[in-house]
Amino acid sequence: MCYGQQRPFSRDNLTPTRVVRLPNDNAVVVADLRGRLAETEARLARARAREAELSRRLNEMKRFVSVMEILETYLKRRFREQQEYVSGLFSPLPCQIIDEQDIYLDSYLV
Repeated sequence: MCYGQQRPFSRDNLTPTRVVRLPNDNAVVVADLRGRLAETEARLARARAREAELSRRLNEMKRFVSVMEILETYLKRRFREQQEYVSGLFSPLPCQIIDEQDIYLDSYLV
């Protein structure tokens, strides 16, 4: 195999090379790390605030859904009651079945 100008892949390429830093360089690195830590803490605070806001909104939505379910149940019940009422208005009145004996007795009593 030909790798051209590049060296073949090996585990040696993955080990970081250590650079000897001067004390002044350490101060720069510490300042950089402190800045990065401050940025990370600020992002974490924003993420926590966002999570709190989303949790609040989720609880609001859950309450809203509960109220809607209660309303839906109530309206379904009222609809059924109204249906029964209207069907009662339009259904024919129950007819009494008159027996011949009833007619005979009624004419006899008069």
